[in-house]
Amino acid sequence: MYVTGRLPLLVALGVIPVVLLSAAGVGAWPASAGWALLCAVLAGADAAVAGDPRTIRVDRRVPPRARLGERVDTELWIANDGTRRLRGLVRDAWQPTAGAPLARIPLDVPPGERRRLEVPLRPRRRGELASAFVVVRALGPLGLAGRQARTDARGAVRVLPPFASRRHLPSRIARLRELDGNTSVQVRGRGTEFDSLRAYVRGDDVRSIDWRATARAGTTMLRTWRPERDRHVVIVIDTGRTSAARVGDGTRLDASMEAALLLSALATRAGDHVHLVMFDRVVRARVTGVDGAALLPALVDAMAPVEPQLIDTDWDGALAQVRALTSRPSLIVLLTAQDAPEAGRGFLGSLHSITRRARVLVGTVTDTSLPAIATAREHGDDVYRAAAAEHTLRDAELVASAVERAGADAIAAGPEDLPVRIVDRYLALKAAGRL
Repeated sequence: MYVTGRLPLLVALGVIPVVLLSAAGVGAWPASAGWALLCAVLAGADAAVAGDPRTIRVDRRVPPRARLGERVDTELWIANDGTRRLRGLVRDAWQPTAGAPLARIPLDVPPGERRRLEVPLRPRRRGELASAFVVVRALGPLGLAGRQARTDARGAVRVLPPFASRRHLPSRIARLRELDGNTSVQVRGRGTEFDSLRAYVRGDDVRSIDWRATARAGTTMLRTWRPERDRHVVIVIDTGRTSAARVGDGTRLDASMEAALLLSALATRAGDHVHLVMFDRVVRARVTGVDGAALLPALVDAMAPVEPQLIDTDWDGALAQVRALTSRPSLIVLLTAQDAPEAGRGFLGSLHSITRRARVLVGTVTDTSLPAIATAREHGDDVYRAAAAEHTLRDAELVASAVERAGADAIAAGPEDLPVRIVDRYLALKAAGRL
């Protein structure tokens, strides 16, 4: 049972008759006690004649997946199996990060019927968001009191990464088509594969003339080339403690996911095979053997529940996972945060073992506000902040130099620029015939 705000108001209204009865010679205590008793009886009777919320049946209709920040429409179907009309309010117990409305939903269900209620969500966090139960308050006809019951009705939605960097995909696909067309004709040697023969045109590279085809055709024929397909791209996302740092509006792990999704979308358009591993000391997510249109759904579904772990990453184990995925990967992309020489020793020590057999890209998400902090000198406190920022930037440069000496390419950029920088490097490797 519960009471509404009308009951205290009704009790307060009793002050007037109590004062009048006291003026008429009746004692104030019997009058006030009688009024309180009357209010209690009315509240009890109101709750007794209210509909029984324990007789309802609740069915949910929830989309299995949604994208972070986008509206999700869910439905509650509430059936009244009782004999009385059920009027009241409904609260759907989603966790706060699901973005459910705070206001209670009005409910009016005649006996033997059911009603549909809409509960819009706007998720603010990745992963599994759930609602375990529904609370229904049935209000009495006087509006003084009612009955409340909780009904178990589990619902869950998996919130996927937003993939905001997909806006850069059309322009990069256009550049990929150029590489696969006219531009790829100018590329020859190892790293490209034969495409077709065509007649020689003045200005073409004479080294690509096919003399046997020329003898058969009676005119000069030229081999055309295109970037190699069926290459392997292995993406390793570090989920250790450094991935939990806040950069911009999210974490380093969120920015790494954006870079992995954009590169995967472009690589699968190029005909390459993409493998994903999210690792710290154990495998948090793994996608392999998926190509074509099924790749992106598999990636976002695997990434959704992964959160940063406050432990150091075992890089020997991470690179062992890379070697287990494919015997001869063409490109390995390590998305991590290596910006301190002391913390990066384990990473740099393991990097040599993989750069000997594959091309390696190391992508690091940086804080774009550091250069501005390093130049601020307005107040005394700014000097100390600037010194710390300068120290951080110098350490990042030292680690980047060590990565390049180990035979890998180091790419450091802000959370919005890193995905673009990585896919541009991928396209440059394709254009140069090095992938």
